[in-house]
Formats: sequence, C-alpha cells, structure tokens
Amino acid sequence: MIELTSTPIVLMIILGVAGMTIPVINIARKEKGNTSFYGAIAFGALILSMIFVIYQFYTEQIAPAAIFSADVLVDDAFGSFFAIAMLIVSIMTVAGSLNYMRKKSNPAMYFSLILLSSIGMVLIAYSTDLVMLFVAWELMSIPTYILAGFNKKDPMSNEAAIKYFLFGAMSSAIIIYGISVAYGITGSTNIGEVIQGFATLDAEMLPLGLLAIGMLIAGFGFKMGLVPFHMWLPDTYEGSPPTITALLAAGTKKAGFAAALRIVIMGTVALNLDWTLALGVIAVMTMTVGNIAAVLQKNLTRMLAYSSIGHAGYILIGISIAPFSGMGLQASLFHILNHAVMKGAAFIAVAGIVTTLAVTHLDKLKGLGRKMPITSLGLVISLLALAGVPPLNGFWSKLMLFGASIDAGSALWWAPWLAVAGVLNSALSLAYYGWIIRKMYFEGETEKRVKEPASIIGVMIFSIIFMVTIGVYPDPIIKFAEMASPALTGTFMP
Repeated sequence: MIELTSTPIVLMIILGVAGMTIPVINIARKEKGNTSFYGAIAFGALILSMIFVIYQFYTEQIAPAAIFSADVLVDDAFGSFFAIAMLIVSIMTVAGSLNYMRKKSNPAMYFSLILLSSIGMVLIAYSTDLVMLFVAWELMSIPTYILAGFNKKDPMSNEAAIKYFLFGAMSSAIIIYGISVAYGITGSTNIGEVIQGFATLDAEMLPLGLLAIGMLIAGFGFKMGLVPFHMWLPDTYEGSPPTITALLAAGTKKAGFAAALRIVIMGTVALNLDWTLALGVIAVMTMTVGNIAAVLQKNLTRMLAYSSIGHAGYILIGISIAPFSGMGLQASLFHILNHAVMKGAAFIAVAGIVTTLAVTHLDKLKGLGRKMPITSLGLVISLLALAGVPPLNGFWSKLMLFGASIDAGSALWWAPWLAVAGVLNSALSLAYYGWIIRKMYFEGETEKRVKEPASIIGVMIFSIIFMVTIGVYPDPIIKFAEMASPALTGTFMP
C-alpha cells in the first residue's frame, strides 16, 4: 500500500483542500469577487506543493524512475520531474491571473478549477495503474473544459470550450477503449503487469495488443498536439483566456507526454514493436506542420499555438529513438521542463498584453517594447529560448535532442535525419519569432510606456532568471532528467 506521506498523496491533500476551500469561503463570505485573496490561497498551495516535492528529492526520499509497482501510484523521480514542471506552470498561471481576473466574475471558481486540474496533472505523472491514470486524466481535463470557456460572454471562448470538450471527450473514449482491450488480454490494469502480459502474448493475440497501443497513442496524441491530432489546438488556444492557454500549452500537454511515456513507449518495447520509424515520421510531420503554419499567422496567440505543436515534434524526437539511445529520453525530459517555462512565459506575457492593451494582432504590437518593456523583454527571451538561441535553456535541450539523434545513427539509419529536420525547423521558427521582435522593437517609435500588471512582471522576472540561469548552467536539470529517465533498453522483466 502506498504511504500517506508519499509525494502524490501529500500533493493531492494540499491541492485538494485548497481547491475545495476556496469556493466554500466564497459562499460563506457572500461576496462576488476577491481575486487577490483567492489567488493568494491558490498560489500558496502550489508553492507549498512545490517545496514538498523539492524537499523529498533533496532528502533522497524519492526513488529513481520505476517501471514496475504494485501500487496505483509510485513515488519516483519520473513522477516528481513532471510534477515540478506542471506545478511551475500552475504557479505561473495563478500569478499571471491575479491582474487578468481582477475585473472578471467568479474568481473563486476560477482558481479552484486550476488547483483541481493541477491535482489531475500531478497524479497522471505518478500513476502506475491504467484506471488511476484515466481517473487522473479526467480530473485534469474536466476543469480545463470549463476554464477554456470561462469568458462565457465571448463567442470565441464558447467556441474554444466546445471544440476542446468534443475533441477531449473523443480522446478520452479512445483511451478508455485502449485500456479495456489491454485489460481484456492481460487480466490486469497495473501498468507493470500489462507490460509483462504484452511481452508474453501469443501470436493470435498480438493484433489486440497492437490495437490497444494504437488506441493509447491516438488518445494521448490529441492532448500532446501531435499531427494529425492537432486540429482543435489553435482555435482552442485563441479563444481561451490567455492565462488558461498557458496552462493548456505548458501544463496539460506535459501530462500527455507523462502518460505516453508511462504506457505507450514502454508498451511498444515490451511488444518488441519497431515503431520507432513511425514515431520519427510523426515527429518530423508535427514540427514541420507546426512551424510552417505558425509562419502564416497574424495573431500572436495562434502563432504561439502552432509553435507549441512544433515543439511537441521536437520532444517526440527523443522519444522515438529512446530504445536505442539512453540520451534520447533524457533530452526529451529536459526539453519538456524547458518548454513548460518558455511557453508558459510566452502566454503569460500575452495575458499581460491582453489585460493592458486588449490586442493580439501582430500589427498592433508595434512599439510594444516601449509600451511594456518588462513584459516585452520576457516575451523576447522566451521566444529566443524556444528557437534554441544560446545561451538560453532551449539551446541545450535542443542540442541534446539533435545530438542523441546523431548518436542513434549507428542503430537507426534515419535517426540523423531527425536532427537535420529539427535544425531546419528551428531556423524556420526564427522567421516568425523575429517578425514579432521586429514589430515590438523596430516599429512604432512614438509609443509611450504604459503601466504593466505587477503579477505579470513577477512572472516575467522569474522566467527570465530561469531561462538564462539554466542556459548558463544546465547541469543540475540534466542530472535530474537522467535520474527521472526509465531505462527503455534491455529487458523489461523485473
């Protein structure tokens, strides 16, 4: 039995108590809104959760990445790595929302839903049982369906929520179908036992095993924004509140990768499937479609949405070669953490722009560097980090991804071409990132400075420090990613 002092249980208690307390306090006080008070409760709960995870890791009470566990939740470095990444995004979202929600109704429900969704994201990372994973998946998803349409008087927000809900419901149905098939042929929902069952399947049962894995890949592919499962993403990101877009792009997407790594990749190895080429092709398609579509956008939010699709392709590079390169999975994990901060900072900057100026069209960003200098600096640093410009954190994770692809060339003839595609797409991304920077700093010379939201400034300062510090000294995060990487090579039998 999992102990009550284990990391996932403690995080669930902290976030759950805070998430349920906020609406109760709101009802008891009979007030329409007190954004700062409710935001402070949510922020405090998330910070406390982050401190606990770091403390557990620092005192070595967290085991290395585990594949097999008899419990439904496992307290390992893999789960803690993703928990830290997703908690950072939730903290940035709550902090960025303090100003955004100041003149909007129902702040208590807003912050409560963010905390409840955060519980789901964290539990996904620690889940070692298919039923627990699905419950956590729904706990993460259902609050975000509401949050996506939180601006209920805005038709675009309503459209975003409907599209997100429909595609999310479809992906959940596909996932539960894959889980039911896996249970039917293995007699268990424990991920370790399912993997062992897959490894010993009879030839006549192999098609059902392939069907189960295929369903899980498709279901998680929707949340990760992989091509061809990306259709909902740009419209949903554009219509959602910009702070919630940060949560979706930088948080829930990472939960999709956590689930995929727990099940899909391990399952393909257990089945001895040579799906690495298929995953590599999807990676190239995803990054290429995302970056080419981003170049064509005139709306900043849609541009960043397609950029997010492109980065899902970069992450998939390391996953596709993971069985043949120990560094591949480490590089993917490193880029997942980096992307959480980079993309979160970019969308929180958009939230600041929307809160202050109510614009997102690129032509209306002229002179933004003079109007909102700190917000603009944070946005520029995040864009350059996303492009992989040294000495920022995105440079090192991309370098590791492309280096791992080249190293895997001895086992996979096509692996070095992933690096080539990645470099070309990174160069392409500089085109539209540079376009944004040009609009902000080299046009609109007569613009005057406006007052920037204090909470947005705080998020920008944190993000800049993180991206520059990890860019200068990435070794601690690389070692953490190495500890969090389960071995996908060799035997899977305990």
